[in-house]
Amino acid sequence: MKGLVKYAAGPGNMELREVPEPKPGPGEVKIAVQYTGICGSDLHIYHSDIAIPVRPPVITGHEFSGTIVEVGLGVEHWKPGDRVVSETAYSYCGVCIHCREGFYNLCNQRKTLGYWFNGAFAPYTIVPAARLHPLPDSISFLEGALMEPLACIVHAVVELTHIQAGDTVLVSGPGAIGLATLQVAKAHGAHVLVTGTPVDAERLEKAKALGADWTLDVTKQSLGEAVEEITRGVGVDVVLECSGSEKALQDALLSVRKRGQLTQIGLFGKPITLDFERICYKEVKVTGSLGSRWTSWERALQMVAQGQVQLKPLVSDILPLTEWKKAFDLFEAKKGLKIVLDPKE
Repeated sequence: MKGLVKYAAGPGNMELREVPEPKPGPGEVKIAVQYTGICGSDLHIYHSDIAIPVRPPVITGHEFSGTIVEVGLGVEHWKPGDRVVSETAYSYCGVCIHCREGFYNLCNQRKTLGYWFNGAFAPYTIVPAARLHPLPDSISFLEGALMEPLACIVHAVVELTHIQAGDTVLVSGPGAIGLATLQVAKAHGAHVLVTGTPVDAERLEKAKALGADWTLDVTKQSLGEAVEEITRGVGVDVVLECSGSEKALQDALLSVRKRGQLTQIGLFGKPITLDFERICYKEVKVTGSLGSRWTSWERALQMVAQGQVQLKPLVSDILPLTEWKKAFDLFEAKKGLKIVLDPKE
């Protein structure tokens, strides 16, 4: 079979290669991948500017849905034909303080699908059965391929941030992550402002269609003026920064109210400069967010099943795995929204 392999450390060093079709070991399942999404971290792996450990040569890709085709020794409660999605924390120690508290996403020994273990940019992948979640019939395989980023968003927005009904929330960055974040915030009763730049014009229109109360091109009106008007001078209650832009974060810090919250979801890919004294003077509660947990996945699946989050409108392109480079280029150029690869041979 063909798999998209990061074959060595360093920028680039990724290509479609003939790789052996995998077999599940004890406690593992083999999954026929239906669709697999391109994540910003896949681009960071391509450019070798990500802090999460990567072990080349490795098949990349970690956002996917599929069907079980084979189960390994000792696997119970799963069988061939089951529709599934999978968490990306392939392994973790299980005994450190983070694991014991249920935050295995922060385990120092965590090894990730598509980074350390072969991932889903291939027709078949292997995962531990313990990482699986059933994909309901009401959720399509295409939507299922977006469950991993949605689970990460739920972890950031629901589990790490405290949004109350009536809060004014700023979502900076109207990519697929930002537009899903918008919907999760709306589902919790927030009024949401989504911001972007001229290249995001179509995405901002999509934000309106998905329920944004306000959208803003920050090159046409200053964010400060817009927030002043919307909040009557108070500032937004919550910032959910999805763009991974230093300028967007700096502007967001100016826009959040005193004693507000700021959650960083997007990755910058490099060190940035931030005026931390503003955080002190405003008593802003700042948190980062990394990955997801079992609870994040269950909540994400429920939100889609209940119609609180729409994922299909976020998919702009479906390309065969053989056109992965075109897909990566589209992603980097901010053309389209969520780009999905079809690895089926």
